[in-house]
Amino acid sequence: MIRSLFTAATGMIAQQMNIDTIAHNLANVNTTGFKKSRVNFQDLLYETIKPAGSETQAGTTIPEGMQIGHGVRPSAIAKVFTAGGLIQTGNQLDMAIEGDGFFQVNLPDGSIAYTRDGAFKINENGNIMTADGYLMTPALTVPTNAELITIGSDGTVSATIPGNSTPQTLGTIQLVRFANSAGLDARLGKNLLLETQASGTPSTGQPGLDGLGTISQGFLENSNVQVVEEILQMIIAQRAYEANSRVIQTADEMLQTANNVRR
Repeated sequence: MIRSLFTAATGMIAQQMNIDTIAHNLANVNTTGFKKSRVNFQDLLYETIKPAGSETQAGTTIPEGMQIGHGVRPSAIAKVFTAGGLIQTGNQLDMAIEGDGFFQVNLPDGSIAYTRDGAFKINENGNIMTADGYLMTPALTVPTNAELITIGSDGTVSATIPGNSTPQTLGTIQLVRFANSAGLDARLGKNLLLETQASGTPSTGQPGLDGLGTISQGFLENSNVQVVEEILQMIIAQRAYEANSRVIQTADEMLQTANNVRR
C-alpha cells in the first residue's frame, strides 16, 4: 500500500506537466507559426518479485513472472511540426512557408535564430526585420521609394521603383531545414528557435529546392494547435489526475483500516 501511494503520486505529477503543456498550446492558438508540444511518458522501474521462467519445486518453469511497476515519468516534451493553416493577409511583407524550412534572423549577440513566423516589417533604412527588430539573414534592403514588393515562391525578392517599369531584383530569401527539428531549443520565446546538438546543423538552400518548402507572399502560417483536440486531451488528463488522486485516497483508507486492527 505504501508503494501505491508513491506510484499514484508519480501519475499526478506527470498529468500536471501534461496539463501545463496543453495550457501552453491553447494559449498560443493564434500565435503565428507556433508549433504545439506533446508530452511523452515512460513507465518507471519494476520490482521483480518472481522472474518469468524461474524453476518451481516440481522442476517446471513458470510461464509468467510477478513484476510491480513504480509509476510513470515524463520522458520528453516534443514539438510537433505539422503544418498550420494559411491565412491571407494581403500584406506584401507577410510570408508563409509551404513545406519544410525556417526563416533565419540575426540576434543581437550575432547568433542566428530560426522561425516560422513570416510577419516581417521594414525599418527606416529599408531592412527587412521581425517585429522585435531582428534582421532577416541574408540581409535584404528594400529601396525607400519602392512602390511594390514582389516575393516569388522561390524566394526571389523584387521591387518596382518609380520611373522604372522593370522590377529590380533585390536578392533571394534563403531557408534552412534540420535533420531533427524537434530538437530545436525554444527557450527564447518570441517565435524563435535555436540550433542544438540534437537538432543537427542547419542545411541552407533556396525555397523549393532540396526538400525545402516554397514561400507564399501575402499569407501567414497559423498555429497548428487544434482547439477541440487539446480540450479532449485536457479532459483525459484531468480524469487520469482524478483517478490517481483516488488511488492515494484508497491506499490511505486501507492503511487507516490496517492501523485500526486490534488483537
